[in-house]
Amino acid sequence: MVPPDRDDEPVREFKSFTANLNGLADWLEACEIDTVAMESTGVYWIALHELLESRGLTVYLVNARHVKNASDRKSDVLDCQWLQQLMSFGLLSGAFRPKDEVCALRAISRQRDMLIRYQARHVQHMQHMQKALSQMNVQLANVISDIVGETGQKIVRAIIAGERDEHILANLMSNRIRASKDEIEKSLAGNWREEHLFALKQAILLYDAYSERLNECDRQLEAMPAALQVHKVEINQKKRRSNVKNSPRFDLRIHLIGMCGVDLTRIDGIEVTTAMKVLSEVAADMSRLKSAKRFASWLGLCPGTRILGEKVLSGASKHTANRATQALRMAAVSLKSSQSALWVPITGDYVADSTRQRQRQSQQQRTNWHA
Repeated sequence: MVPPDRDDEPVREFKSFTANLNGLADWLEACEIDTVAMESTGVYWIALHELLESRGLTVYLVNARHVKNASDRKSDVLDCQWLQQLMSFGLLSGAFRPKDEVCALRAISRQRDMLIRYQARHVQHMQHMQKALSQMNVQLANVISDIVGETGQKIVRAIIAGERDEHILANLMSNRIRASKDEIEKSLAGNWREEHLFALKQAILLYDAYSERLNECDRQLEAMPAALQVHKVEINQKKRRSNVKNSPRFDLRIHLIGMCGVDLTRIDGIEVTTAMKVLSEVAADMSRLKSAKRFASWLGLCPGTRILGEKVLSGASKHTANRATQALRMAAVSLKSSQSALWVPITGDYVADSTRQRQRQSQQQRTNWHA
């Protein structure tokens, strides 16, 4: 849909093939259109959005809930006409979308998170393999708590490789294991069954496959932030690796400092993985976000404003699937057991004072009502 004065046929329909999308862009350029408004529906808008941006057009990605029309007049033609009318009146605002380089970084970061979730499922599957070991009377769970830990991996891989001697398997135990050597040897002596060994081998192979894919993502991530660095980084400290589980296998902290100019990991609760998720979602340039309040609202972390008259119906924040929001919430939860000034515990006196304050407000409202 273009303004009626730009073309004799202002409403046209194009298919979703790449050739048709290029024809749509050519038609918009022929009509001298420089700004386009489109709804965000699933992932189908991404291809058209990237194509129009590559042609130099300004694209407003609007929320479908914000442009909802009358329910009894729903059609694609009416929707595009309604969008064009709202856009001509200046009533639409585009959603936040970072630059192409940051979008590429975000795609790889999300791919890595997906692989970690899939790998975690196989970790749970491997923990269920303790049942198979128990059926062979190999009581490995009695001496170690994590079968995918360093000690558990050594023993399981040695078993798959064909080792059956409990004395040799016991020597693979770490010194941090509290069980005695005699107890360890007794727990590793069993009646080996081929079907259970086969299932255990399959679980190890799947776990290793996801580990290899994660290593590929780490290599890709190591190359991508280097292209986004805008600050020179001179760090005299020795290279350090984050102790957070599932963190990348390279020094991501240096790349993040080069992207934003400061070390975000110095903030209590912010680890390299948390900083990476936030920067891959919102980028280091915050100029498109007008204020901190707008940023908190976009994250869905600000209180709700359901107010009727002077009565607050609800102050709960809205539900959101924003990955940056989830990362910041996890960072806030991690401060609970710390001595950071960012964590303010709610004491019993504070709860009692808040309860008394609400009771006084309720009593005052009843008094005003009767008056």
